[in-house]
Amino acid sequence: MTVAPEQYFLEPTPHCPNNRFPVLIYRNILPTPYNEATARAYLEKNGWYWQGTFGAVTYRHFHPNTHECYGIFQGSSTLLVGQGAADRDGGIKFTVSGGDVVVIPAGVAHCSVESEGDYRYVGVYPKGAPHWRNEYGKKPMEPGAFDEEIGNVGVPEDDPVSGAGGPLVSIWNEISASA
Repeated sequence: MTVAPEQYFLEPTPHCPNNRFPVLIYRNILPTPYNEATARAYLEKNGWYWQGTFGAVTYRHFHPNTHECYGIFQGSSTLLVGQGAADRDGGIKFTVSGGDVVVIPAGVAHCSVESEGDYRYVGVYPKGAPHWRNEYGKKPMEPGAFDEEIGNVGVPEDDPVSGAGGPLVSIWNEISASA
């Protein structure tokens, strides 16, 4: 069964490029029991690979060179997406908890602003993606500063939840086709 994710579109800010692709949230989708091993196995079987297990990352940052996916297996956190370190406006906050999967497109700033219950998640990345590089958005960006790099990060072959042909692939391909 394919589940439609929540979609959050973000405009560029003076300090963060964001992305035309929306942040996607699949609620309560991971198999139980929620733990690191089941979250990792579930997402890896759909063509994404593990690069670490993390707790709350409280500094605003973005990765211009790769998309990122969180498989939350413990606790909860309020995430702020779409706001660089020096931005005072823009962005969206939402809460995620054990069982949720969040996909953050390349260039979208993100951080945890509040967490509880020993918040933990696995970080997985599309097949063939490079190791992430952090940018922080502390200084105003030159127009188009990250456009080429972010544009080179294509639509993944697989949705981390549903595999080939899943919602991420169709939603993001439709946006790419209309550009």
